[in-house]
Amino acid sequence: MKPTSHFAVNYAAARERFLASADTAGLAVTSHAIEGVRGAQGEELAMDVVRVGDPRADRLLVLTSAIHGVEGFCGSGCQSAMLVDEPLLATAERMGVGLLFVHAVNPFGFSHLRRVNEDNVDVNRNFVRFDEARSPNRGYAELEPLLLPPAWPPGPEAAARLDAWIGAHGVEAYGQSVFQGQYDSPTGMFYGGSRATWSNRTIRQVLRQEGAAAKQVGWIDLHTGLGPRGHCEKVFIGRRGEIDRARTWWGADVISTERDDSVMYEISGPMVTILAEECPHAVGTTIALEFGTVPLLRMIDALRADHFCWRAEPPVAPRLKAEAGQELKACFYVDDADWQGMVFGQARTAVVQALCGLGASA
Repeated sequence: MKPTSHFAVNYAAARERFLASADTAGLAVTSHAIEGVRGAQGEELAMDVVRVGDPRADRLLVLTSAIHGVEGFCGSGCQSAMLVDEPLLATAERMGVGLLFVHAVNPFGFSHLRRVNEDNVDVNRNFVRFDEARSPNRGYAELEPLLLPPAWPPGPEAAARLDAWIGAHGVEAYGQSVFQGQYDSPTGMFYGGSRATWSNRTIRQVLRQEGAAAKQVGWIDLHTGLGPRGHCEKVFIGRRGEIDRARTWWGADVISTERDDSVMYEISGPMVTILAEECPHAVGTTIALEFGTVPLLRMIDALRADHFCWRAEPPVAPRLKAEAGQELKACFYVDDADWQGMVFGQARTAVVQALCGLGASA
């Protein structure tokens, strides 16, 4: 099958293809289902895990998808294709590296076409110490009433106020204030939560179990949305001092949010930072792959519309909610064969590079 045939139209179909690929490859699946929460079609929601190779391997590569729900179409398609990619799996075996595919870290958002989870939490802002005080995101606090006006679409006056804020502070400050994450407005956008989510607890459990024997762990987290259409930006998100190893594996074009040379914004509580906590015995090398889709302002407007529909009282018309969901999907997943081919090719290359990096450490 062509790699593009592994990309699906919804979460239920994506999960079916992932499980089918595992079955074709003769690989067992461990499924962690969310209790009491169902998908948009009434389907079971689960984080599905497939391990390839020796479970006692001391080198492991982790590939995760859909921490931001609706972004999962891209990551799921890449994972499903790689599970039946015999040359790729043979390379991992030859290198003595285990492969761990974690499908749909946030299955609720994937199924319901939302970036957040069942509790309105941005899961990639949720990996923080909740027993420690955090500085407020003052930029977001100023923006929330402008981002989420009383009516949708915003009227001319509401649109003019937001345009004035952007004009005064700049598009970069706008993006940083919105995407950074905030912990003071539970019904707001990019909310990081007040406690560890189901996804947080479950991925930690998976890492502890599957990484118990590993001395070296690589982790690639798949994202979409920011940057030019189809372009993969390789963003280092890890501990200080580890970027040199990431560049040795993935190339000199690995960039960092800390140095302001990335299309991604500096955020609070990203998932990959827990590797040092859950596998303290292992040397970790982590990266986020960000595949570009549409212009930034269109994407933020789609997120605003989705969020307005979610918290509106009384509820919005079903048509408006459906339109908002489809627009959000279009902003995080380009359903064209050329885009699918570009993202799969770049993701596969990054996996091979990581396998070579881990293999060289033997």
